Amino acid sequence: MSMRLQTLPRGHSRLLGVGAYRPRREVTNREIGELVGTPEEWTEARSGIRGRRFAENDETLLMMATAAGREALEHAGVNASLLDQVIVATCSNQVHVPALANAVAAELGAPSASGFDLNAACAGFCYALSVASDRISLGQAGYALVIGAERMRDIVDPHDRGTSFLFADGAAGVVVGPSDVPEIGPTVQGSSADAVNAVRMSSLWADYESGPPAVEPKLMMNGKRVFRWAMTHVVPAARRAIEAAGLTPGDLAAFVPHQANRRMIDIIADALGLAPDVVVAEDVRYSGNTSAASVPLALRRLIDEGNVKSGAPTLLMGYGAGLTYCGQVVLLP
Repeated sequence: MSMRLQTLPRGHSRLLGVGAYRPRREVTNREIGELVGTPEEWTEARSGIRGRRFAENDETLLMMATAAGREALEHAGVNASLLDQVIVATCSNQVHVPALANAVAAELGAPSASGFDLNAACAGFCYALSVASDRISLGQAGYALVIGAERMRDIVDPHDRGTSFLFADGAAGVVVGPSDVPEIGPTVQGSSADAVNAVRMSSLWADYESGPPAVEPKLMMNGKRVFRWAMTHVVPAARRAIEAAGLTPGDLAAFVPHQANRRMIDIIADALGLAPDVVVAEDVRYSGNTSAASVPLALRRLIDEGNVKSGAPTLLMGYGAGLTYCGQVVLLP
């Protein structure tokens, strides 16, 4: 006789609030240029970045993630004690155990919430949002906090001309809760094994068998390879995410892609054929590339600027190291 297991009734999920923490210290292109020997005009022309923020010593990953989570809870009007799940997307956490998510839950006053960290680099936030949305839709969690938090300066060589001007620090997150109707669309995700090392740490375990490297590993990136890959894979994936939500590009009110660089954002937006009135997030101009924090940071700026109304259909798209991508359409809180 076959056994049949009980399942929970399936529901839906939605974004309830967005919060962010931007480090105090603003770093100009001139300061970066003096360090690596490039004109400040070159940096803005190449990346669209006008400035970025670097975390001070007291602005730890835990401090920034907690601050972003607290603001997201306040924006959502949800008490931390109601959280069942905390997920932190990060690729720069230097403390692997315990998970940053568990520490954030404890700081916020949600000691019984389950928690784990997720590393998909620049696509990490959208992956984490997908997990939280599914857990709530399946009735396995009531409220979830999803945070992207990075101190990229901890893993970037400040003298590397290929990465130093791009990466920066910050944290942002969202509160996800139940909904009577779907407000977070299906997730589209994938990766390309032939480009797995286009963005990587300088020392992998495969590179040394006798022990840790003498020099601390730093982030390495083949920028041209990443750019070509994004043009080939991200645009079709974004189209699939829109279709999976039952929409067309003309239905979107906003587009919040990973803030890699402004030129890439503009090319992807043009290729998608978005309507002229669609608001395209360009937080990269002020925040640089904050990896897993970039999509929620840009989402928070979008809300703060007031150019997109509550309930507006918005495409989120993360992509980066792996090389991997993940995206979904959401309705703004």
